[in-house]
Amino acid sequence: MPVPKKRHSNVRQGKRRFSNYRLSPAKLSTCPSCGAALLPHHACPSCGTYKGRQVKKIKEKKKGKGKE
Repeated sequence: MPVPKKRHSNVRQGKRRFSNYRLSPAKLSTCPSCGAALLPHHACPSCGTYKGRQVKKIKEKKKGKGKE
C-alpha cells in the first residue's frame, strides 16, 4: 500500500481544506413597483412593498437646511 514519503505541512493541509471555502455573491432581484435592487423574498427597502402589497410604511426623508 502506498505511503507518503514526506509529511505535508499544516499550511498545505489548510490550503487543501479551505480551497472551496468562499462567499458566493448575493443574488439580487428588482422591485416591480420602483425598480430598486433587493434580496429575493424580502420587502423592498425603498418603497415597502412585497408581492404587490404595501407591507411597511416608509417615512419620507426631511430636507435639512442647506447653504442657500
